[in-house]
Amino acid sequence: MNNIPPASGFWTYVAECLRLLYWAYFKPFTFKRWLRDIHPELKPIDNPFYKRAEFRTNPRLRRYAGQVWWLTAVVPMVTVLLVALVYTLVSGKSFNWFINCVFLVGLFIGRVVDRGGNKNRLIIVFVATLTIFLTILFLSGIAYEVTGGVAAGVMAGMVLGVAASVAFTVTGGVSLGVAPEMPFGMSLGVAAGVATGVAAGVALGMAFSVTFGVEFGVASGVALGVALGVALGVASGVAAGVATGVAFILGVLRVYFWLPELLWILTLFLLFSNEKRVNCLRYLPPRFDELIILPLPFMDVVIVEAYRNNPAAARETIDYLITSTNQQKVAAQAISGIAVDILNLCQRLSDIVDIANQLAWIPSPPPKELGAVLPQFLEISQNVRASQEATSLYRQYELLNIPITALRQLGQSLALTKDARVAVSFGNTAQSWLTILETAQRTLNEQAQRSKEIRQVYIAGNSLDPETAKNRFKGRIDIFREIESLALSEQPPVLLLYGGRRTGKTSALKYLPYRIQANIVPLLVDLQGAASATTLKGLAENLAQQIIEAARRLPRTVNLPYPDAKKVAEDPFPALQTWLAEIERNNSDKQFLLCLDEYERLGEVVEATSSRAPLNFIRNLLQHQRKWILLFSGSQELSELDDYWSDYLINTRALRMTYLHESEARDLIQQPVENFSNIYEPNAVDEIIQVTRCQPYLVQLVCYEVVELLNRDIRRNRREADTAKVTAQDVKEVIPVVLERGDQYFRELWKSLTDSDRSLLRRIIYRETPTPQDKGVIRKLTRKEILTPEGNAFQVPLVQKYIEQLLEEE
Repeated sequence: MNNIPPASGFWTYVAECLRLLYWAYFKPFTFKRWLRDIHPELKPIDNPFYKRAEFRTNPRLRRYAGQVWWLTAVVPMVTVLLVALVYTLVSGKSFNWFINCVFLVGLFIGRVVDRGGNKNRLIIVFVATLTIFLTILFLSGIAYEVTGGVAAGVMAGMVLGVAASVAFTVTGGVSLGVAPEMPFGMSLGVAAGVATGVAAGVALGMAFSVTFGVEFGVASGVALGVALGVALGVASGVAAGVATGVAFILGVLRVYFWLPELLWILTLFLLFSNEKRVNCLRYLPPRFDELIILPLPFMDVVIVEAYRNNPAAARETIDYLITSTNQQKVAAQAISGIAVDILNLCQRLSDIVDIANQLAWIPSPPPKELGAVLPQFLEISQNVRASQEATSLYRQYELLNIPITALRQLGQSLALTKDARVAVSFGNTAQSWLTILETAQRTLNEQAQRSKEIRQVYIAGNSLDPETAKNRFKGRIDIFREIESLALSEQPPVLLLYGGRRTGKTSALKYLPYRIQANIVPLLVDLQGAASATTLKGLAENLAQQIIEAARRLPRTVNLPYPDAKKVAEDPFPALQTWLAEIERNNSDKQFLLCLDEYERLGEVVEATSSRAPLNFIRNLLQHQRKWILLFSGSQELSELDDYWSDYLINTRALRMTYLHESEARDLIQQPVENFSNIYEPNAVDEIIQVTRCQPYLVQLVCYEVVELLNRDIRRNRREADTAKVTAQDVKEVIPVVLERGDQYFRELWKSLTDSDRSLLRRIIYRETPTPQDKGVIRKLTRKEILTPEGNAFQVPLVQKYIEQLLEEE
């Protein structure tokens, strides 16, 4: 049983109506969220009566519809009453109550017509028409102008009453109810124009901004205000037209609310000292007006200073500004100010490492208003943290090269920026950080040299990155020379770089920009990542993004434009063709070498999309873009791919990536980096060469494990640091660990073989002699560098040991 008194329920209903009116004008974003709770498809611009069929099952929707109706019916009446009193007192002229009351009657009838069903609407329209007719007959003895005015007033009110619900519900309904009445009640002229302009400008400006976005809404409102001023200037005189237009524009810009808000923020800023600024946060103007168009000063300053005393409250305010207002620019300025404060406080390496934690609350991706500088500092901080997590002092020293290089590049870009505020704010920070990192790197180098342990410099696993791996990449001079020679030929062929897994293909492509002429621009694209796209649009966007990023990573950065996003969405690959042609025209002195790594993955995209558009794009590129050369890199030859590939890859030159030459492997073992100590006995080097067959990944892996073995013995005082040497026995001792750590490599190799391949390898391990029928399989496994040409032995002993171990477990 409901025990709420009727009077209490009435005032609750009135309070809810007033809250709706307040939200509609001052808190439209809160209003939108509230409406989504009522109905997922309901928006502030929707007429709730259009969802009348759902009223029974959704009582909140029915209650909201009723409140909207009462607001659009009653508020215009109250507003006219108040304006009339003010007008009479200020101007000393009488207000035309008769015409306005007639108009309000028509407005009310229109709202009733709109609320009713189709059958009720017909009845009400009939009654209203009859009423107007009788009124005209009754007033037939009165002046024709008065009679016509009554009829016109009622009819205009009815039309606008219905239109009010169609336009913008609460705000539009109120404005359409108020604005047209002002000229009726006042003497036509400046006063009427101002009143009309204010009422319509505020309401329609707010409605446009919420519906179409603030920027477009303001622009539309201002343009409409200018047009309105010109039109009324012609119709009712220049003064009235100008007054109406100016008042309308000021309403769109919400100047009438902005002026008191300006005084309020100035008061807050002047009354509260820096330490007490946190108390201002809950009283900032956006807390009660979510749609402030004109800028207000000091808001970002208040938030930055509040952060120093209460970070949680400042972060909550920033989050509110981003998600619930149109003050994203203020939020971005506050974030930038807070970040500059925190970045400038860094005095030690540990402070820089902790930056990522301190600023983890910044949205990801950060607001576009922040620009590109702050995200770069966050990335540098993360790279510094990664360097500190390295397992050895020397590796920490090496990994610091990445953030140091990034800071130098950032400092150079800041010196050239046109934004003086950004240059000053972040330039000093970049220089301070650079000094800290360079000092830390020198300290790490000294500590590494004093350490008794052997430097762990070998990298076994991912491809080598020139920025961190430096001189660890050995050999491949013949590959680089051939790529350069073919790229500079008059009619460059399609290049196919193929070889077994982890033979260094990707590493070679990463080092390519450092090993060939500067007028050849290699752009590395990882198709393994691009192939994750399930649509042609997604693939095209991924390719473009990787090409742009690859150009930025070059030793001499090349800044490429972005493709037209709209055209890419409409027809992806023709848009890419146009984009590549534009790049070619803008860089006529360069040859672009597009390196598609893991190219076999394109086949997955062809299957997923049932389209050969990516391959047609490649063929078009080969035929029409003379400045673009294609290099495919993968583990398969063309003969191993589906037949349709041969239609697209014509005039292909294959470059085989095989194992290192023995001299290159010895260089990698004994001099992986500059000034590396001689830690190997000659027979140990021979043993590594023998068990790995100079396979680069396996060489790195074996060397890594023997260094770990030596360091364990040094820590346990089993060997002297000054005299410790790797022996052949040490190499044999780490082989079980090598097989375990390299399990993924060996397993991938085994899974890539067919049943006939595996059958032959089993028989060879069991010392069976191959038969003449095995010649085809032997040739295939020889090309894969698994068997010797004779077909009776493995090329790499470690591969044989792994397969033997695998067969024992079966």
